[in-house]
Amino acid sequence: MNWKILSTTEQLEALLTDSAERPQVIFKHSTRCSISSVAKTRLEKAGQPDNIDFHYLDLLNYRTLSNKIATDMNVYHESPQVLVIKGGECVYDESHLSIQMEEITEQAGLAK
Repeated sequence: MNWKILSTTEQLEALLTDSAERPQVIFKHSTRCSISSVAKTRLEKAGQPDNIDFHYLDLLNYRTLSNKIATDMNVYHESPQVLVIKGGECVYDESHLSIQMEEITEQAGLAK
């Protein structure tokens, strides 16, 4: 996986702008949670699809940014959590062990 570290509101704004051209995925990760580690490992083993950017947010170190994302995207905060962003809006979110690469690519409109 080619994770793009997400740690500032400026990066979030750029991600939202980029989502007009290609789907963006935010993975909100808790470094203290074993379920979050399992979800992250599953994503990494599945491999990164072409045409989607994946952003990694350490929500323990960037709690304020994580809360802003939850508020701005109108989703309930969970950990771990993935959000698929297209056209500046969250079109899909999932959490815990329900996080699956196949579902992410389908919701991003890239499933084969």
